[in-house]
Amino acid sequence: MANRPIFLSTNNPKKLFEEKNIEFKFFNGFSVSQKSKSIISLHQSAKQQGITKVLEVSTKSDSKIGWSLSAFNLMVEFDGDKQISLECAFQGSKVFEGNVQYKDIYHKTSIEAKKDVRLKQSGNIIGFEFEGVFWGNEPKTAFYDWMYINALYKNNRDIVEELLEYKAFSDIEFNPKKSINCQARTCAILVSLVRLDLIDEALSSKDRFVEVVYGKALVQGNLFSLDFS
Repeated sequence: MANRPIFLSTNNPKKLFEEKNIEFKFFNGFSVSQKSKSIISLHQSAKQQGITKVLEVSTKSDSKIGWSLSAFNLMVEFDGDKQISLECAFQGSKVFEGNVQYKDIYHKTSIEAKKDVRLKQSGNIIGFEFEGVFWGNEPKTAFYDWMYINALYKNNRDIVEELLEYKAFSDIEFNPKKSINCQARTCAILVSLVRLDLIDEALSSKDRFVEVVYGKALVQGNLFSLDFS
């Protein structure tokens, strides 16, 4: 048995997603068939808890929209008139101690970007820099969420319309013990923002995005918590 989270969109502007941990039978192995069995098992277990119509967001999804929403396949505008995968944009934007950054990753394939050994050999990440804009490490998922939601909402409105048919999202590849960012969680946040009519406001600026999504605001590069009581 294994545990994985299911992320649900909400109607609450102060909490844009809910996370439900689901216990299910996990099928070991890297083949597509084994991953598919695990996804089916996860969704069946979620259904037993009243969570229905879950969209798997990963390259292992049997849904075309779920597959296209993988960071490996979702494209980000780059260098004016080019596009690169969100995976390449994210990995290539990591800034390590000593201001070390591997921008050549932008031009790799998604799998090459993910497995670049330098990313594990360069020490601590101090932030992210993409096309001249620097993001700190807090909130932890802010840069990833910003890039993902921007790329999806601004350039893929047809996919967003399909996404709004779902309320719950999974990513069989996401293990919260090993990773922080999760494309399924980001999808839940995006759906909540659209349904609450907050999406345009959130995407109006970096500072406003952090404030709307995480309940915090940026002041001279630092964060302070907003009082929502």
